[in-house]
Amino acid sequence: MEKTITTEKHPIKLWLRDIDADTLTQAKNLANLDFIHSHVAIMPDAHVGYGMPIVSKEFDNALTQIGTLGGGNHFIEIQQADDGHIWIMIHSGSRNIGYRVANHYNDLAIGFSRRHGRDTGTDHQLAPLPLATEVGERYLHEMRYCVNFAKANRRLMLETVEDILQEYCSPLLQFGAVIDVAHNYAALEKHFHKEVLVHRKGATRAGLGETGIIPGSQGAASYIVRGKGNLESFTSCSHGAGRRLGRKQAQRQLDLQDEIRMLEAQQILHAIRGRRDLEEAAGAYKDIEEVLGFQQDLLEVVTRLRPLAVIKG
Repeated sequence: MEKTITTEKHPIKLWLRDIDADTLTQAKNLANLDFIHSHVAIMPDAHVGYGMPIVSKEFDNALTQIGTLGGGNHFIEIQQADDGHIWIMIHSGSRNIGYRVANHYNDLAIGFSRRHGRDTGTDHQLAPLPLATEVGERYLHEMRYCVNFAKANRRLMLETVEDILQEYCSPLLQFGAVIDVAHNYAALEKHFHKEVLVHRKGATRAGLGETGIIPGSQGAASYIVRGKGNLESFTSCSHGAGRRLGRKQAQRQLDLQDEIRMLEAQQILHAIRGRRDLEEAAGAYKDIEEVLGFQQDLLEVVTRLRPLAVIKG
């Protein structure tokens, strides 16, 4: 841990040295909510996000989305470990159904807060929704549904990639056990002698001995890690390198040919074709090695994975 901010209602513990103003503002908004338990933990890949530092009627739509990659930072990547083994890494989530569920219950939370004279957080996309209500219980159920949907989505894509590799490389290829890790979810856990709802926004569990995945960018290594169970981070670690530049900022500032040359120098089959693709270029992300360095008290590296080929959503 790098430092602790104590100027707000609850402490903010930082696992990074520098934090931009907008992300710090979101962290302070969190730290000033009455129902925060103990403190707010900010991982080294932190950047500004929706509300936190980043089912029902939608079922028919979800049927057409499951097994699809999506856009933004979602990717399918073929990687090689230091020991020579080939890995398939897929980063994708609950697609549009998760987005719809989040927006629906955020609107309900804002309405609930205003009806009960609790405006705290509503202007910062942080309106609370009590779990001890019918709508609160329904949200928790549908959030878990989205987490399971995301897992099934990744599994279907993985099976498709496996089929392609067996068809075009060798039908004798064998695949090992699957590691599946979620982020952007909430879970009931016990921390500091109390059962609480831990919100991991752009973070992942790093319990003692627990396996985790920290992707880099399409021009940098990714890592399989093992958690150390650090209680100060609510047994969490980063879920990636984290953005250095916003999407539009990356399109404006990065040099297209420089980004392509960097990838081709490493012999990486990449997804950079035009200026629009620069929002997901390696230069838009923080240095993954530096991000790992900030969380040595949270995890240990198991395997380093070098990118060979990447498809971006």
